[in-house]
Amino acid sequence: MATDYDAPRKNEEDSSEESIEELKARRHDKSSGKVDEDETEAAENFELPGADLSHEELAVEVKPKQEDEFTCMSCFLVHHRSQLADAKKKICFDCA
Repeated sequence: MATDYDAPRKNEEDSSEESIEELKARRHDKSSGKVDEDETEAAENFELPGADLSHEELAVEVKPKQEDEFTCMSCFLVHHRSQLADAKKKICFDCA
C-alpha cells in the first residue's frame, strides 16, 4: 500500500472528532456488539483428525510418597530429598 507523504496530516482534534463520530455511528449499529459464535460450542464441535480417544483408558500407577521424598510447599511437587533446599520450609531448589 502506497503512502502519500505530501498529503496534509490530521491533527489530534480532527482525529478525535472523527473517532467520536465513528463511535456514535457504531452505537447505533446493532450488529457491532453481536457475538458471531459461542466459543464453548465451537470447542465442543472441534475434532482433531485421527484423535478419537473415546475408547482409550488411562493406565497410570499412582505410588504413595516414599521415605526419601518430600512435597515442596511452594510448587507442591514431590521431589527426592536431594532436591531439598530448605528443610524448615520444605522448599525445593527450583523454588528457592
